[in-house]
Amino acid sequence: MSPLDNTSPRIGGGHFVTIEGGEGTGKSTLAKSIAEILKERSFDVIVTREPGGSEGADQIRELLVKGSEDRWDALSETLLLQAARRDHIIRTIAPALESGFVVICDRFSDSTVAYQGHGHGIDLAFIKSINTLVTNGLQPDLTLILDAPTDLGITRAMNRLGSEIRYELLHFDFHERARKGFLEIAESDPVRCHVLDATQPLEKIKEIAIDLLESRLDVSLRAETDLFAPRLRSRA
Repeated sequence: MSPLDNTSPRIGGGHFVTIEGGEGTGKSTLAKSIAEILKERSFDVIVTREPGGSEGADQIRELLVKGSEDRWDALSETLLLQAARRDHIIRTIAPALESGFVVICDRFSDSTVAYQGHGHGIDLAFIKSINTLVTNGLQPDLTLILDAPTDLGITRAMNRLGSEIRYELLHFDFHERARKGFLEIAESDPVRCHVLDATQPLEKIKEIAIDLLESRLDVSLRAETDLFAPRLRSRA
């Protein structure tokens, strides 16, 4: 039986952290940095991403992040993302949470609300409804939303090498609407979501992120000599 077959949005004893934001805001870099700190403190950690994160979801990712910007209409794109998310949760996220891991995910359902909802204009109520169905109500314990001016983010993103630039090629106005969407999400859920200024140096962003993790997860991530600090599941 899948962990998603239960009726509770909470899975296992792990913790679920998502990092959201527009293109070029440094989500992947921050995810890796946080994971390194957690591992140094002997936590079991998995870093994953959307779309992708499982074999099936990675195959769908290829369809979504490559090719021309008009490869899919907005509804088809939304449904593909949700299919990838379902497989990602079943194959990767849920088993890790069941085993007590900290799961750090680069994008999750908030990106669909911001990109396909605010950006492409798909009905927000529809997206939230299908998100709930696909995730069985699973929500992150903490969401860090990295925010930067749209032009800066796109410039950073386009400077990266690689073929996964379909979203970067979308019109500037799309990215502006998505950015506003992320800020609206944060405003509507201030307990879970925290906006971080992505124009700051990485070390400053990491410092703020660690403060939020310590507060939200009730763990100590700084004092190396504090042997009695609260712990998540430690590695053998």
